[in-house]
Amino acid sequence: MYDVVLLTLGSARDAAGGCGSGGACCGGADEAAEEKSERCETPRVPVLACADALTGRGARVEMVTARSDAEIDEVLARLDGPARPDGLTWPDPDSKTRLVVATASDAQLRAVLRRLVRRYAPPPSRRPEELPGNRTVPDLPPVGVLPLDPAGSTGHRDLVAQLGLPRDPAEVAAAVLDGAPRRLDLLRNDGGSVTLDGALIGAADDAGRPLHWRGRVEVDDTLLSDGDEPLLACAIGNAGGYATLDDVTLLGRPDPTDALVEVAVAVPVVTRSAFGRKRVRLEVRRARGRAVSVLPRDEKVPFLDDGAEGELNRKRSWWTEPGAWAVWAA
Repeated sequence: MYDVVLLTLGSARDAAGGCGSGGACCGGADEAAEEKSERCETPRVPVLACADALTGRGARVEMVTARSDAEIDEVLARLDGPARPDGLTWPDPDSKTRLVVATASDAQLRAVLRRLVRRYAPPPSRRPEELPGNRTVPDLPPVGVLPLDPAGSTGHRDLVAQLGLPRDPAEVAAAVLDGAPRRLDLLRNDGGSVTLDGALIGAADDAGRPLHWRGRVEVDDTLLSDGDEPLLACAIGNAGGYATLDDVTLLGRPDPTDALVEVAVAVPVVTRSAFGRKRVRLEVRRARGRAVSVLPRDEKVPFLDDGAEGELNRKRSWWTEPGAWAVWAA
């Protein structure tokens, strides 16, 4: 039978930014500090329920709360394969240890996948022959995903919902023990991080209305914006979490299994009617490819990447790693 590690991420403050954004690793950003600390120290109800279901099936279960990247790495080391002649750290394809990540947000799952990539991605100078030509990482170990919001009450279609994965703890346990890995594309970027779902680049005012910004956006050899015209948003989609903005469809058919990234920019275009009146319509330009780069012309442009907040102040590139990561699915 399997050894199963149920991994929960501790507070964002203690995790060096690895748990996402807004202090929401163990609860909401507006949660009282004392209550949040208690929630981080005490396993959440879905975690306990999943552990009971796994134990009931004969699995040996350990619950771990990681509050730093180093503590996440200690858990991931259990997925290592035997020593290799080339000295590379490599995942064990026949591991009897299975990992379940308890997530309050996609940003938390992203934090764990980022550490997996950093652990197993070989340096370019030591690239092994068995690594596929379109990849910089080996097949990462599959992970089980246990939502800490089983009802999905946030209203946001997280990755679990998009992929049709179970939310019930007992069903998650069954998928981990009886299911098969479903391999998915991963986006890496030149900032050293990863993207599972997508990124949305753009600013908004206090009322939530999009603000204009400028940037050069290229997808492979296709130029979506030259950087001289105003943009309202740029969506980069591996999956469909950022497919729409308000009532505007940005991404048409993002698919985390097609080895392509879909990118869209929303451009306000001014036209004049026959009577000379100005009208503004929103033009959405889309392209699909292996890689995308965004060069902001403004000093700082806010963005969300799998729900984690950041600011873009220099060129950033994302590229696809086909089938690089996997989830346990029924």
